[in-house]
Amino acid sequence: MNPTIHHPVPDLITQIRRDIIRMVAAAKSGHPGGSLSSADFLTILFAEFLKQDPAQWKRDGKGMDMFFLSIGHVSPLFYSLLARMGYFPVQELATFRKLGSRLQGHPSIEYGLPGVHVASGSLGQGLSVACGAALSKSLAGDPHKVYVLIGDGESEEGQIWEAAMFASHYKIGNLTAITDWNGQQIDGPVNEVAGVGDLVAKWSAFGWRVLECDGHDHNAIRTTFNRSLEPGDKPVMILMHTQMGQGVDFMTGSHLWHGKAPSAEQEALALAQLPETLGDF
Repeated sequence: MNPTIHHPVPDLITQIRRDIIRMVAAAKSGHPGGSLSSADFLTILFAEFLKQDPAQWKRDGKGMDMFFLSIGHVSPLFYSLLARMGYFPVQELATFRKLGSRLQGHPSIEYGLPGVHVASGSLGQGLSVACGAALSKSLAGDPHKVYVLIGDGESEEGQIWEAAMFASHYKIGNLTAITDWNGQQIDGPVNEVAGVGDLVAKWSAFGWRVLECDGHDHNAIRTTFNRSLEPGDKPVMILMHTQMGQGVDFMTGSHLWHGKAPSAEQEALALAQLPETLGDF
């Protein structure tokens, strides 16, 4: 359990979804769809499973679990989560995408934002970085784990599968990757753009231990994360079945909200569905 969490996780998740809408609307740009779809499981990971103390966080990740955001465009979720966990002041969320802000459109290390180990946003690269970090921990005798979040649209990138082969070949058992399998990407449904096909069969064929989960069922998420902790020498892939835009009815399931900011009217409609639970920034 993260030592800074003092609120029920459902309240935290609702507030994070609210933060996402407000941040993107204020900036008039950003990516709400995938941020909303990943909010449930990523919050539970940080709040209950990731062995990391915000007060002791270090960029080199020594002596702690590490998390890498490969799908860097879901930065609104990542920033809200980090702020609500105590990595930096919640009020800083108001600077999202502003010139000179630490909260750039894609996570950056330029200004030393706590919680961000590497810059991300060039899709396909995060899994490779996570492989290196996990292998480094293993060689150094560090028992901690490395987690990375990738997307199903991102899984059309060839580098993802190069990293998949590498992790399996070198038996990187302290690596857990998570795919937000929401079925949508910027140009439309994933299965119509290029089609990643059966991800269960593919990851299994690449030598990974594969777990599937309803990415919005909190009890199922906890059970799946606990299962991922079982010892073994295979890297773990958790396929989270989610809905793009989850939590806002007119955004749910639509690729149109991959990278679109809501209007003032749409923002009000969305926020009416997401009650303020922990206080707005």
